[in-house]
Order: sequence, then C-alpha cells, then structure tokens
Amino acid sequence: MLIFVIDDEALLLTTETRVIGEVRPDAEIRSFQRAADALACIQNEGLRPDVVFSDIRMPGLSGLEFAVRLRTASPASRIIFVTGYEQYALEAFRIHAHGYVLKPLDPERVAEELAYWTKPAAPEPEQAPKGAPKLTAHCFGQFDVFWHGVPLSFERRKTKELLAYLIDKEGASSTAEEVSAALWEEEWDLKLTKNRIRVLVNDLRTTLDRIGMVDLLIRRSGNLAIRRDMVDCDYFRMLDGDAAAINSFDGQYMQQYPWAELTSGRLYFRFIDTT
Repeated sequence: MLIFVIDDEALLLTTETRVIGEVRPDAEIRSFQRAADALACIQNEGLRPDVVFSDIRMPGLSGLEFAVRLRTASPASRIIFVTGYEQYALEAFRIHAHGYVLKPLDPERVAEELAYWTKPAAPEPEQAPKGAPKLTAHCFGQFDVFWHGVPLSFERRKTKELLAYLIDKEGASSTAEEVSAALWEEEWDLKLTKNRIRVLVNDLRTTLDRIGMVDLLIRRSGNLAIRRDMVDCDYFRMLDGDAAAINSFDGQYMQQYPWAELTSGRLYFRFIDTT
C-alpha cells in the first residue's frame, strides 16, 4: 500500500506520518508539506497512492483544492482529511472525500479509516423474488414516489428527500456525513444533523413498513442504502439502457433537490449532448 501524508506544519507532519506508519507498518509512506508537491509527484512520477491523508487548511493549494485535482490525476486514490476543525467535515464530503479524522491523530481512528477502505467488498444483498411488487419512483422532472399508482405520503418533507437521495445513489451505501452534506448544505453541526438523520430513518422505516416494503431500506454499520431491485424508476431504467426511459429524459432530474444537479448534468452529457 502506498500512502501520502500532507500537512504544512512540519511537526504535525512528522507525528502523523509516525502514527500512520505504526498502524500500517507494511505500507510505503511519503510525506509532503505542500499539496502541490504531492500532486506533482502523482502527475510527473506516475505514482498512484492508495490513500492520501491531507490537511485541509494549507497555504497555496488547499486540501479541498487538492482533492478536486486528485479525482482527475488519480481517480482510484482515496482521500481522508486530517483536520482540527470538525466543521470542515461536511465541506470535505461535498467534494466526495472518503473520510476524515481529527487532529491529533488517534491510531484507532486511523486504523478504522484504513480498514474501511481496504476491506473486501461486501457481498451483494439478497435479491427480491421475481415478480415481487416494487416501489415506483419518478425521477425525471420532480421527484415523486408511488405505491400501486397512489402517491406515497411522508410525515416529513425531508424523509422523502432522504429516499430520493438513496435512490440517486443507485443502491450504494452512504455515510451519515454524506447524507448531511446533501440534505443540510448550510448546516455545519454534525451532531445535530446526525440526530436529524436518525429521525428521518425511523420515519422512512415507518412509512415503508406501512406498505410492507421495510426491507427496501438497508442499514449497516451506520451506513444507509436501498435495495435497487425493489424500486422501479425511470432513472434506473435509463441507466440499464431502456430506450423509452432514455427518450423520456429532457434534462430535468429531481428538480426540487440542489444536490441532484450533479447527476442531472452527468445524465445530460451521457445521453443527450452528442457534440
């Protein structure tokens, strides 16, 4: 395993490198005081780190700016932010960081992060029986959900948005931090948003249980996901190559949710823009 460590403070960089080395003595570790030097190492020397531990607030190229460029320079690299400010965690997840740890580094937290990103892929969830009823979702235009043709009612508006977000993820797992960054973009209090998520999850489970679809929601190790095969929606059919779904897409996708703009743009350039 190749690990990069970036921190502009020399003493902290030495300490962080030592802690990470103690957790993974088998890893090759390279240290940098400037994010620009780490980026140059990737671009010029062709090195592709498996994991990058990076400070966020740094002169010159910040950790956030580095993370954006890393996605192009080395897409398979995982970036974990090291910060003394918990409020930066949500900003990290908005640019699709893979984790964060607070300073000073705790070996147990470092081990957890490294174990999470190097563990074998989890087995596929059990598939729903063929012919089993599915929840119907309309993602093109305004997002809406139906059960046997009748709009599904939610106690809270944000509960419906949580379901929309999980459908947008196509069955992939989402952490509480990722959900927080999407649903409460301007809220920096992680403890507050995690409490809100617990309320929404319980509300969503109650709603799904009411129609006998509680198994649609997956909760594992604090992560959330949905069983893709239990949902029938224009978005999934489009991704699966269904011509009717592709032709029905006019560039509008889950319009009421700002976080959906990224997917909307990706679908547009993949299926509509041929220039």
